[in-house]
Parts: sequence; C-alpha cells; structure tokens
Amino acid sequence: METESALAALSALSQSTRLEIFQLLVRHEPEGLPAGEVARQLDAPQNTISVHLATLTRAGLLTSTRHSRLIVYRACLSRLRDLMLFLVRDCCAGSPELCAPLVTELSSCRPASECCP
Repeated sequence: METESALAALSALSQSTRLEIFQLLVRHEPEGLPAGEVARQLDAPQNTISVHLATLTRAGLLTSTRHSRLIVYRACLSRLRDLMLFLVRDCCAGSPELCAPLVTELSSCRPASECCP
C-alpha cells in the first residue's frame, strides 16, 4: 500500500458514521448487508448512508454487488489488512518482540476476504 492509498482509507474512516458503517460490515463478513439494512441498523436516513457508502467504496474499503433490486455491501478485509500492515510496516525499529502482542491480537482475526481487487 502506498501513502496516498493509505491516506484515502484513513480519511474515509475518520468520520464517525463511516467508521460505524465499516465496523458493521466487518461484523457481517462474508455475507455483507444491503444498503437499506445498513441504514436501518444505524438508524440513519438511507440517502445519508448512501453518500457514506460511496465514500468508503471510493477509498477501496467496501465492495458492492447488485442482487436484483438490492445492492449488497461488503467490507474489503484485504484492504484493511494492507492498511494495518502499512501502519506497522517499520514496527518496533527492528525489535520484533515489541510487536508480538499486536501480531498475536491480529492473528486471531478471520482470514482476509478475497473480495477486493
């Protein structure tokens, strides 16, 4: 991941509703959720959620698939993994034992999805 790409992802996540949307969709991997269900679960107007979904999608954090009349959104876990690796790329200045707790915590997560290009 390059700096500009990381900045786009971090910028998209820096707004509270978008962060809530992303966290919600991470919890619903691998099925994802339709846009209307995202709005319902967050108790927010659907048009507002649509704007936030578009921002997250442009940042590469979400993918969408049309199923008849529904658009189902999924969190791009591989993009999240890339962002996290970018943030800790030079972790602990060559002392990997300092990063061991972080690595252990992250390794308990589900494997990254193949949803993203």
